[in-house]
Amino acid sequence: MDASAIDNKGDDGSILLSARRRTDGADSVRVLRPRRAAPADAVRPTRAEVNLAALRHNLRVIARHAGHAKVWPVLKADGYGHGAPAVARTLERAGAEGFCVALLEEAVELRDAGVRAPILVMGGYYGGAYDEIVARGVVPVVYDPTHLEGLARASRDANHPVDAHLKIDTGMARLGVRMRDLESFAAQCARFPEVRITGLMTHLACAEVDSGTDASGFTAEQVARFEEATRRLASAAISPVVRHAANSAAVLRGEALFDAVRPGVSIFGVSPIAARVPAPREGERGPTELRPVMRVRSEIVDLRTIAAGESVGYGALFRATRATRVATLPMGYADGLSRHLSNRGQVLVRGARAPIIGAISMDMSMIDVTDIPGVGLRDEVTVLGAQEGPLGRDVLTADGIAKEAGSIAWEVLTAVSRRVPRFYREP
Repeated sequence: MDASAIDNKGDDGSILLSARRRTDGADSVRVLRPRRAAPADAVRPTRAEVNLAALRHNLRVIARHAGHAKVWPVLKADGYGHGAPAVARTLERAGAEGFCVALLEEAVELRDAGVRAPILVMGGYYGGAYDEIVARGVVPVVYDPTHLEGLARASRDANHPVDAHLKIDTGMARLGVRMRDLESFAAQCARFPEVRITGLMTHLACAEVDSGTDASGFTAEQVARFEEATRRLASAAISPVVRHAANSAAVLRGEALFDAVRPGVSIFGVSPIAARVPAPREGERGPTELRPVMRVRSEIVDLRTIAAGESVGYGALFRATRATRVATLPMGYADGLSRHLSNRGQVLVRGARAPIIGAISMDMSMIDVTDIPGVGLRDEVTVLGAQEGPLGRDVLTADGIAKEAGSIAWEVLTAVSRRVPRFYREP
């Protein structure tokens, strides 16, 4: 069937992409992920520590909130920066019944890591790699007739049907079949019996919004549209066996709990609503039970004292007003330390907070340790998470860092780049 093949290899020899030209003129694309920095290859002291016990704990918390619904953790963006393969294997052993990703490449990575649970690919862009979808046994999300055509062809080639989930646009206006097009899309589905619509889904836009705000009722509106879509599609002979809509915020609020839920950031210990809901009463469980999973740390690699009037970093954004003890750590914006934290963020040294000074560089950052006694070379610097030292105990949360950077916790976690090795541990 294949007339030619092209392999593009990364500098480390890993195959990044293999494209095969089929004799019938169609392209089949096979995509693999480049390798991440491994603990065994680590030279500099910057690393992310992933607490697998906290991960399993959070899965149990979410499962209690989800009730009867199956829990399908969302592991897109490399498992929210935690390293998707190791996270998926841990959660699969802990009872997760399926996973959701955004990209086919992410699903391929999980399959290559030995993950056998169902994997839902939600992004909708498959680049013609329909044969890969069928071969890997993953479930695509469809909302465009071209999806049906490509999957039907791959299904015929493989000589077995393929399951897919249909996405409905109930108000996000991003992906999905619009309400006015439901019947016409159902007619398209009837043309391709090889593609079985076994699931129905939508995406909530405002589940984390405070009650009483202008957008607070939007989730109920979306759920009502989803129910309407379910009825209309049933009339058109599409009756999926599973429906799902709830993200982390909806699960924690107890909203839109259909047959399955798709928690993302909450699996990794961040609650989108923890600061917005009352604390649970004695004996009750609440979203604040979630435990942070990732801790990012580095070490001081240089110490120097500058005089009043001297500057620090690119653009001389920081100028000392006193004799200042400056420590350098080998972590910068290419590692996930946002440049927006320049002259405003903080890190932990010896259990106390030290301000980031000057512009954060690509690979390095500087901090002011003048008021932290006893600082020395190789001292640990915590960039995200908790630290206990001679001066006390403190914690830097993803939410707190995001507030300083003018961002959101999701971005703080996913920004930790692949060149930062992940160390997985059991406490």
